[in-house]
Amino acid sequence: MKRKVDYTWRLAELMAARGLHNTTDLIPLLAERDIVLSRPQVYRLVNQRPERMSLQVVAALCDIFECTPADLLTTTAADLRVRKTGTASPPNVVSLDRTVRPRRANILDE
Repeated sequence: MKRKVDYTWRLAELMAARGLHNTTDLIPLLAERDIVLSRPQVYRLVNQRPERMSLQVVAALCDIFECTPADLLTTTAADLRVRKTGTASPPNVVSLDRTVRPRRANILDE
């Protein structure tokens, strides 16, 4: 069965919990850890879901907020719904195979 895996980026929530309400407040904290990012890069880092990110940036964010990577992002995985086809019969329908049908009676003359 196929599974759909997704994640939620929670950096904005962590920043709000620490009282950092502007994305530019994060720039000097990252610079203390030798991570130099421009204002637009930090804005995208906070407000958008990153698809690719350096592990050094993740480690710096974990150090800034004293958290683990599991606190930065939450993952979810769910089974994909199986597509119904017209060939499978529902469980409450009796199939009319020849094995299920009654046999024809033979009436014998005496």
